[in-house]
Amino acid sequence: MLYYLLKRLLMMIPLLLGITLITFVVIHLAPGEPVEMQVAMNPKVSAEARQRLREHYGLDKPLNVQYVKWVARLARLDFGRSFASDNRPVLDKIKERVPITLALNLIVLVIEVGLAIPIGVLAATHRNTPLDKGITVFVFLGFAVPTFWLALLLIYLFGVQLGWLPVSGLHSLGSDGFSRIRWFWDLVKHLLLPVSVMAFGALAGMSRYMRSNMLEVIRQDYITTARAKGLPERTVIYRHALRNALLPVITLLGFSLPGLIGGSVIFETIFGIPGMGQLFYAGVMARDYPLVMGILIIGAVLTLLGNLLADLCYAVADPRIRHGQS
Repeated sequence: MLYYLLKRLLMMIPLLLGITLITFVVIHLAPGEPVEMQVAMNPKVSAEARQRLREHYGLDKPLNVQYVKWVARLARLDFGRSFASDNRPVLDKIKERVPITLALNLIVLVIEVGLAIPIGVLAATHRNTPLDKGITVFVFLGFAVPTFWLALLLIYLFGVQLGWLPVSGLHSLGSDGFSRIRWFWDLVKHLLLPVSVMAFGALAGMSRYMRSNMLEVIRQDYITTARAKGLPERTVIYRHALRNALLPVITLLGFSLPGLIGGSVIFETIFGIPGMGQLFYAGVMARDYPLVMGILIIGAVLTLLGNLLADLCYAVADPRIRHGQS
């Protein structure tokens, strides 16, 4: 297992370099340049001033030189400084937003996994019953309803019409003076709408995926053999079938790792949550190359680590994979 882990980690290095190269080139090929975006509202800026800005940001160098310098800084874990007016280190800006996005997406992931797996198992073990049909209707609603439209609808209903829940941000004005219990309850009310909408869309897909996996597993011969031996149905389902049905779901959870940090541009924009998704969107619109590359490289690393984590979880869930690696 240790040899397999080291081999996979070494293979990640050239793959990561390839991802950064493609991303770097694509970003710089996009229309618009940081200097043009900054001076667009000031037509009096001279050509000499524009050129000095390009030299200050290093944009006057050939693209290959810019990439080599960026990789050299990245090797020292230096993400550079933002092209925004504050000129702050990219890593500092990311550190401010990561806790918010990570906490929000972890809550959604726990809800998604905690509900999707039991729902999928129930639908598979009660196939073609009213329970299964009711779950199917719920799943199709989750697929069919656009989540951004649902978010706006819930904001209008619970925030505007009923006034039960706040519609943006994480805290109310003056929350710094609240007691701990009141502060926590205020945070819960602000998170209730975004978490519900985000979990609803993800829950539909995950539960349907779990149902199809479970149906495939319970048709296998070893499940028939386990039942023929007289094992209780609960043991057959939750000890023998469930572990194998979870293998494809583990892959999905591995791919969800980058989303824990990357955030959601749509939901964070709609609900005014100052997370990574909102920061990334602002960076793209301003052509803030160091900020965009910093967020993308973190997402790429997390994607590769998610793949590795999924493979390791495979070995834990399925002993055959573990013995094969040995």
